Amino acid sequence: MSAWSKNGLDRLDELVARHVGADGVPGAAWLVARDGELHIGTAGSIDGSTPVQRDSIFRIASMSKPVTAVAVLALAEDCVLRLDDPLDRWLPELADRRVMVDPKGSIDDTVPAVRQPTVHDALTFRLGWGMDLADWEGQTLPGAMAAAMGLEIGPPQPSKSPPPDQFAAVLARFPLEHQPGQRWLYNMGSDVLSVVVERAAGKRFGDVLQERIFGPLGMRDTAFYVPPASMDRFGPSYLPPGWAAEPGAVFDPAGGGWAARPDFESGAGGLVSTLDDYLNFAQALLNGGSPILSRSSVAAMTTDQLHAADGSPQGGPDPTGALGWGFGVGVVRRKSHIAESPGTYSWTGGMGTSWANDPAERLVGILLTNQLFSGPWLPPIHQDFWTSTYTALP
Repeated sequence: MSAWSKNGLDRLDELVARHVGADGVPGAAWLVARDGELHIGTAGSIDGSTPVQRDSIFRIASMSKPVTAVAVLALAEDCVLRLDDPLDRWLPELADRRVMVDPKGSIDDTVPAVRQPTVHDALTFRLGWGMDLADWEGQTLPGAMAAAMGLEIGPPQPSKSPPPDQFAAVLARFPLEHQPGQRWLYNMGSDVLSVVVERAAGKRFGDVLQERIFGPLGMRDTAFYVPPASMDRFGPSYLPPGWAAEPGAVFDPAGGGWAARPDFESGAGGLVSTLDDYLNFAQALLNGGSPILSRSSVAAMTTDQLHAADGSPQGGPDPTGALGWGFGVGVVRRKSHIAESPGTYSWTGGMGTSWANDPAERLVGILLTNQLFSGPWLPPIHQDFWTSTYTALP
């Protein structure tokens, strides 16, 4: 039996392409892979004139987070670091943390941390810093921290981010919002781990990724910048409809934030990649981890870490509890949509990308676009891609 329904794949291509064009996403590339059967589609343009190709390069934003988690686990397998290490072993700037009495209150009203946050806390996004997706407007600290770094809250800004040592020094000026291990808060854990990996390995974060992940997997176009020789496969990042007065407004030009290697290589959202590169990464995880991780590490990475044995939630990316969190990935706990079986692990990139591995269906899906999300939830092109992927199963 074929891994896919041909009529289903035709329908998938039709529905995704329907969202691409003058009134939708400027360009998109997608793939689904199952039991060795690979299907790829492209539509639209990377820059207004150059058609999207299979090897077009996209900003994958938060799809960088799983890559960062793998790098941490690779060093843990070598016993270079341990998941229970306090973060201040690698970032001594963060010693003697204090915690805000009220996360919505004054940053000067604090109590001592009950313990120091650990590498494990950073992997599970419970180190005490980050964005509360359920109560974003109630937070004061993320905006203050960003301003201290000369940044704005929002999509990645690699050319503006301070170098790692300065990043750590700025963090040290602020208390935690919550006690370590107490609450899931988005994003900051992966950036902190970028510095942990760099210091533990004694080399730049991007070089560690190249040595431990990109090189072994043949990910030739995945990096924190696009070299001049590859710029013809890269294009602008576009704002979503409603964010600008005119359609097609650009957030970041092709020669903008990703045109040179940044001082701070953000494990939370700094990578660019291609369909085939990210497929190599995803398939390695789905196949058990070789040659980048052991099967045991992949199992830990893709296990929900946020829910107690009785199922009671301890925060996370989904207030309903249907989606938990492992190490750098969301983990489906129960089936609540047409797409994704329980045990599926995945993540999205707010600059227009999404990916999932479904072990139960032996399936990989990837959709890359060049338009920012307008909010924290998947836009229609992504929703329809995932629905159509699963209805294409025979």
